[in-house]
Amino acid sequence: VQLQASGGGLVQAGGSLRLSCAHSGRTFTDYAMGWFRQAPGKEREFVAGISWSGGSLRYADSVEGRFIMSRDNAKNTVYLQMNSLKPEDTAVYYCAATLNRSWNRVDYWGKGTLVTVSS
Repeated sequence: VQLQASGGGLVQAGGSLRLSCAHSGRTFTDYAMGWFRQAPGKEREFVAGISWSGGSLRYADSVEGRFIMSRDNAKNTVYLQMNSLKPEDTAVYYCAATLNRSWNRVDYWGKGTLVTVSS
């Protein structure tokens, strides 16, 4: 499985960005998909996850109500719409795929995309 994330960049606080992650190599709908992030000097943390069907979503408390994750199974792609961005959202964002029901194990990681939010 290959995961290719894109869409990062520099944005002012209060702005929006949309990240995309293209999945290839195996059956996309076998996998739950997620986004994690890692800020400088901090551990990687879970941001959002979506079930294979898109019917179940989960968000970290820090992004609940601001970020929206979705998936397009016809395009083998997931998205993370990030609104009302804050400087503390600055991080490298990683796309992830898992066959598990929870995110305690990630089967595949994509290369990260950097999001920088200026104050």
